[in-house]
Amino acid sequence: MDEAAVRDRLRAVDDPELGDDIVSLGLVNDIDVDGDEVHVDLALGAPYSPAESDIAADVRRELTGAGLEPELTASVPDRDDLTSEDQVLPNVKNVIAVASGKGGVGKSTVAVNLAAGLSQLGARVGLFDADVYGPNVPRMVDADEPPMATEDETLVPPEKYGVKLMSMAFLTGEDDPVIWRGPMVHKVITQLTEDVEWGHLDYLVVDLPPGTGDTQLTMLQTMPVTGAVIVTTPQDVALDDARKGLEMFAKHDTVVLGIAENMSTFACPDCGGEHDIFGSGGGEEFAAEHELPFLGSIPLDPAVREGGDGGKPTVLKDEDATSDALRTITENVANNTGIVHRQGISQTRRNEAASPDR
Repeated sequence: MDEAAVRDRLRAVDDPELGDDIVSLGLVNDIDVDGDEVHVDLALGAPYSPAESDIAADVRRELTGAGLEPELTASVPDRDDLTSEDQVLPNVKNVIAVASGKGGVGKSTVAVNLAAGLSQLGARVGLFDADVYGPNVPRMVDADEPPMATEDETLVPPEKYGVKLMSMAFLTGEDDPVIWRGPMVHKVITQLTEDVEWGHLDYLVVDLPPGTGDTQLTMLQTMPVTGAVIVTTPQDVALDDARKGLEMFAKHDTVVLGIAENMSTFACPDCGGEHDIFGSGGGEEFAAEHELPFLGSIPLDPAVREGGDGGKPTVLKDEDATSDALRTITENVANNTGIVHRQGISQTRRNEAASPDR
């Protein structure tokens, strides 16, 4: 079987989200046939996302059914206008910003559980606590080991639950307040990303401070953010502020991967009833109003608070309603990250094919 025949076989594999086969979408980068062995490089950019794992499994099944021995790899073509020297974090495949319009909605909780959940799927993950004024990620993962410095004055991040960590909390005293103006914030954010030995990562989750201030602008202007997750509670006050965050990302042409609703229904362990303490359905309605994906709802569960204070992310617990909700959000974020890449690649390749100069 030659390359053309293999390509024809792959037309039987559909991308259910984009609604066409992977060959027509331009998601097959390269095919190399050597006897019964075939190497296929796919344009998949969200490692360990369930949806892209399913696409790869369909490719493998199609080729195996044709009597071939498939070897699959995945890569996203680099931007033509950037050299490796020009790229910030060139070894990080995806930067996921976790944001909220206001404090107190559980943004850091979502960021920590998202990072731990992605690692649990098998991905290489980093977690950058960019909330310079209130860094608390180290406590939430029970990490007290500070980063190590190399001879080149770069930082080697500690690791917990398979996640590489960096936080301002490692660099200040436990009770020291951070009182900085914008230029200093810009400088430290840049140093804590570019001067850190992150290594090769599939995902770098960035826990942004609440609001739309200097830290957020620095991140969006200097880092290659793949997409953002907006965290809110169901109540109207939180949703009003979430709109400001949404507008901030829109002004910087940053894709919003979806809306995560925290502190939804409380299941009372004593009476057995359910109570909507912060309202009901606000996050899902907000997502629908703005035509954004709804990533899921996290119950108002004391176990989440206990996990944060005790340093063990709830997503790592045995299956229950809350840990399942956090795993669902994690999988949806990974799946939507993949959609962003595949849509971009497909559109670029279709434009190239339609160009009279090519």
